Amino acid sequence: MPATAALADRASGVLLHLTSLPSRYGIGDVGPAACAWIDLLAQAGQRWWQVLPSTPTGPGDCPYSSFSAMGANTLIVSPDRLIEDGLLQPSDLPEAPLPHHAVDYERVRPLKTELLRRAWDAYRRGEAPGLRPDLEKFTDENGGWLEDLTLYAACKERYGGVAWWDWPRPLALREPSALALARAELAESMAHQAFCQFLVHRQWDAMRRHAESRGIGIIGDLPLFVTADSVDVWAHPGYFLLDAERRPTVVAGAPPDYFSPTGQLWGNALYHWGAMREDGYAWWKERLDLALRFVDLVRIDHFRGLEAAWHIPAGSRTAETGRWVEGPGADLLDHLLADFGRLPVIAEDLGFITPAVRALRDRFGLPGMAVLQFAFDSDAKNPYLPHNHKPNLVVYTGTHDNDTSVGWFRSLPEARQHRIRAYTKSDGRDIAWDMIRMAWSSVARLAIVPLQDVLMLDSSARMNRPGVPDGNWRWRLTPDQPIAERLDGLRGLSELYDRLPPTAPEEPVSPDPAA
Repeated sequence: MPATAALADRASGVLLHLTSLPSRYGIGDVGPAACAWIDLLAQAGQRWWQVLPSTPTGPGDCPYSSFSAMGANTLIVSPDRLIEDGLLQPSDLPEAPLPHHAVDYERVRPLKTELLRRAWDAYRRGEAPGLRPDLEKFTDENGGWLEDLTLYAACKERYGGVAWWDWPRPLALREPSALALARAELAESMAHQAFCQFLVHRQWDAMRRHAESRGIGIIGDLPLFVTADSVDVWAHPGYFLLDAERRPTVVAGAPPDYFSPTGQLWGNALYHWGAMREDGYAWWKERLDLALRFVDLVRIDHFRGLEAAWHIPAGSRTAETGRWVEGPGADLLDHLLADFGRLPVIAEDLGFITPAVRALRDRFGLPGMAVLQFAFDSDAKNPYLPHNHKPNLVVYTGTHDNDTSVGWFRSLPEARQHRIRAYTKSDGRDIAWDMIRMAWSSVARLAIVPLQDVLMLDSSARMNRPGVPDGNWRWRLTPDQPIAERLDGLRGLSELYDRLPPTAPEEPVSPDPAA
């Protein structure tokens, strides 16, 4: 691994989701552009690349709402790599590139589906025979979750995409005879789905080996909860709080607060922790093992839910009727630590955090998070202000859920802007780089910045607007953006604040990051 799992050294990196990378296929992928991006990071003296979840996207193309906690998103397969493997011909590709300024999922999805179908047909015709041993090894080593996922996906396709609880009752309840019949009737579709998963894993593995060769570690994202309409709930109903019809009795969310008077109703299924404890948290061990095949560090989204989660009765219209219910806490983390020997985990501990959550995080030495955009809404004791940071911390200018720093600053009242200008000793004209400098100068061992802030982009480049169902997750890096120039400036800050890797080659740096 190119960087230690524990944050022992000062380092820095960039947050950029795979789908935001440039390509002619309408969406970023794990092909040549990803390797070129890794090269840019290495040249800029960065050590970490943070991505969003790589599981299949759910409603609204949200990577945090997936129908599988174990599977991979086949939309990030690289057609260029399929050509290299002999599974596609150049004539199979679209003549004209798809738009590059944003991900158009309505066009990307049918294109990638068709290309993967052609690749599968080519493989069955005997093309790329050298892949056969690797495919057989992949299916043998991933039997359990892969068989569940491929059967679920095949059934989803057969029944027009409806939720699994609306499938024929014997199949929804996983009666053995119904499962056996479905496996027999859908064997070809299941094999195709397994092949697609194999391709993603194969290409990601090649990308990760390239990252290792350049000294770049990858930080992934693991949402704590799963979607009710998912293969995980269908295949493992005993692990979730369900009624006799296997519908959720309670769903996840967040309680009312100053920003949301009725709370947040997420609708995710909630775990039956007692049942998971009985088999030593086998599902969680498998999930973390799969995640660590893709990445070097895992950020657990909504980490506080391990200590206690907000349980809302199913059917509630708001989150006001929920209550806090204790989670597995140290018991789960102890089991994972015993199994893996280490916990390469970042705890997403934003929001309402109790002393018990902080104690759980600190007991296992897990780094928490500080977001600078949250640092100026109270007084000088705000824990996100740099003078209150601690070394075992990951500091961000903003996350995928925040506005860009430029857009955020412009939206603030003058009094707040004045306070920020005073703290940063700047006039606010280059606020994105003022925020980056603040993060890089922090005692926090790891500093991460979204690429949109490196490029000094406004709100039009925002990745996600929480609570807004449409139009998210579409931002992309375009060829006309001055990325090399800005990353050169980032290298300068990394050198100034001792965040360069020990073996970073000597390269000229810009004295003015915003130049």
